[in-house]
Amino acid sequence: MTHNEPTPEPFVILAMPRTGTHYLEELLNEHPTVLSNGELLNEYDPNWPSTDRLLGTDRELLELAYVRCPMRDYKNVTHLGCKINEPQFRERPAFFAELARWPALKVILVVRRNVLESLRSFVQARESGQWLKFSSDNDTARPPSVRLSIADCEAYFKAADDFHARVMDSFTSTNLLVMEYESLLHEPAQCLGAVWDFLGVPALEPSDNAIL
Repeated sequence: MTHNEPTPEPFVILAMPRTGTHYLEELLNEHPTVLSNGELLNEYDPNWPSTDRLLGTDRELLELAYVRCPMRDYKNVTHLGCKINEPQFRERPAFFAELARWPALKVILVVRRNVLESLRSFVQARESGQWLKFSSDNDTARPPSVRLSIADCEAYFKAADDFHARVMDSFTSTNLLVMEYESLLHEPAQCLGAVWDFLGVPALEPSDNAIL
């Protein structure tokens, strides 16, 4: 990004794990002027040039995300974002407050009604090392079993409730869009329409090629 180019408008996708944020990001990135660059705080995310970025301050990380971001030559980006999952904030406790102070930031909060399935899927992905599937369709096969303790479930439910409340308390209603995972799965066009209106970009129909 050069000094002669206007700074793109910032947005962030916030969620608990296993809530379809990768699928949402794939859909958003089909838009010619929207770019979401993956997980800013994930050291393994290939969208970011080096894990050395995580050695910087919280402010420096946000400047990398929104001011000095690696752009894609084939896009004229007007809206620039990244995503952060709730557990990643625990590793940088002050990062959420710094994020909430970022000027004109728009927030897409993705929630999953079935919080238990979010936890089960998270544990399954962590144990198997398989984080993505290549369809937005519902699978007919029964998912693998995982062992969940009552204490783990209670802690996860509380973490989800606390995180959602923190996000809603930290951003104004005009800068916050809440989206349900289940709606994104079954009505992606309607959900994307809400996102385009929220960001203020021309509408674009979703394709069938996104990765869930």
